[in-house]
Amino acid sequence: MTKRIIPCLDVQNGRVVKNVRFFEDHRDAGDPLTLAQAYEQQQADELVFYDITATHEGRKLMLDVAARVAEAVMMPLTVGGGVESVADFRQLLLAGADKISVNSSAVRRPQLIREASDHFGAQCVVLSIDAKRRPDGSGWNVFVGGGRIDTGLDLLAWAQEGERLGAGELCLNVMDADGTRAGFDLQATRAVSDAVNLPVIASGGAGRVQDFYDVLTEGHADAALAASVFHFGELTVNGVKAELKQRGLNVRPAWSDV
Repeated sequence: MTKRIIPCLDVQNGRVVKNVRFFEDHRDAGDPLTLAQAYEQQQADELVFYDITATHEGRKLMLDVAARVAEAVMMPLTVGGGVESVADFRQLLLAGADKISVNSSAVRRPQLIREASDHFGAQCVVLSIDAKRRPDGSGWNVFVGGGRIDTGLDLLAWAQEGERLGAGELCLNVMDADGTRAGFDLQATRAVSDAVNLPVIASGGAGRVQDFYDVLTEGHADAALAASVFHFGELTVNGVKAELKQRGLNVRPAWSDV
């Protein structure tokens, strides 16, 4: 399989923001539409767009922002945040999203994954998982509510349950690494990738091209997602893809070349 490089827009109050470990060092990163257009120019494989406080604040979908971004770019778009029902899936798909990401709502009502998969196909259902290493080092627990609530669920067990219920893809965000630019959590990513037969997107910790290479090889991930290193110009998507290709990885061609 080819490897994908995916920028992520974490949106709060209509602006792209970036935090460290979900809650520290809040930074404004710009306008979502402007960034989306820049990433299309950089030949990103896909774009992920999260309304990061929708579930915690009890808000509904940001359909207007999603629709503006979908209208302005041609690359595949995944949207998540506040998605609680098949009707929410339908609204976002009609607004232009290609895939829908669910997290907290799926933990609260796992059957949502099955319902959405049956209605729209597994290819558009992304199970996003926020995980944090347990203090005793024995594994990772699943968190919900924007990383605020420890569910006590075991990461690997939940990933396998998501696959059984019909998710087409998993996006793993390891909270301990998020925003640190110290590298992806290779152990957690590899454990999940080896536990399921689904594509796994690694998220949290990208800081150098080496980090992308490591998670796509040692971490067994199918795709690598990053935010701040792209938002603030330390790296570009096409630059990362070019270097990975030089190192022998089978990266996807630019969508415009397909």
